[in-house]
Amino acid sequence: MNTGNATGEAAPRRRNAASTREAILRSAKIAFTRYGYDGIGVREIAQGAGVTAMLVNRYFGSKELLFAETVEAVFAEPTLLTDDAATLSRFAAAALVGDESHENDHVDGFLLMLRSVSNPRAADILRDSIERHFEQHLAALLPGTDTHERVALFLSLIAGFQLMHNVLGSTATTRADPAALARRLEALFEQLLEQAPA
Repeated sequence: MNTGNATGEAAPRRRNAASTREAILRSAKIAFTRYGYDGIGVREIAQGAGVTAMLVNRYFGSKELLFAETVEAVFAEPTLLTDDAATLSRFAAAALVGDESHENDHVDGFLLMLRSVSNPRAADILRDSIERHFEQHLAALLPGTDTHERVALFLSLIAGFQLMHNVLGSTATTRADPAALARRLEALFEQLLEQAPA
C-alpha cells in the first residue's frame, strides 16, 4: 500500500494536538526555569519541543500567553502545602528540607519565578498565579482577620529559604541536620500563622 504523495515522498504524519501541546509546555517549563522570561525566545522553546515557532504561536498565541500557561501548570499542584491547617507548618518544613529526590517540582517553580520576575509583565503573571494558587488556598485554612498578611509572611519565609538553601547553597543550612532544621522551620511557620493579638 502506497502511503506517499504524488512525488513519491512519505506523507507527513498527522500531529496529535494534545501531545504537541504537552511537548511545548514541557519545553517551555524547562526553558523558562533555566533562562527566565527574558532569557529565552519562542524559537528556542519550539526547538526543544520539536516544532516550529509558528506552531507554538498557533497553540498559545504569544510568548506571554505561553508563559502564563506554563506558570499555571507549574503552580497548579502546590508541593509544599497541605489542606490540613493543623499539619501545614510541619508539612511545609519537611518538604523544604526533606528528600532531595522529590524537591525538583517546588525548586523548579521557585527558579522559574526567580529568573523571570525582573520582567514587569512576567511579574504580574507570577503574582496573580501565586495569589490564586497559594495565598487564597492558605488563607481559606486559617482563622482570623489578618490571614492574608500571615500567608504572605509564610510564603516569604518559604521563598527566602529556597533562595538560601536551594539556589545559593547556604553552608549553614546544607550542613545542618535535616530533622533539626525542619523543626526550626516548623516553629517559625507556626509563629507566622498565629493570629496577631488584638
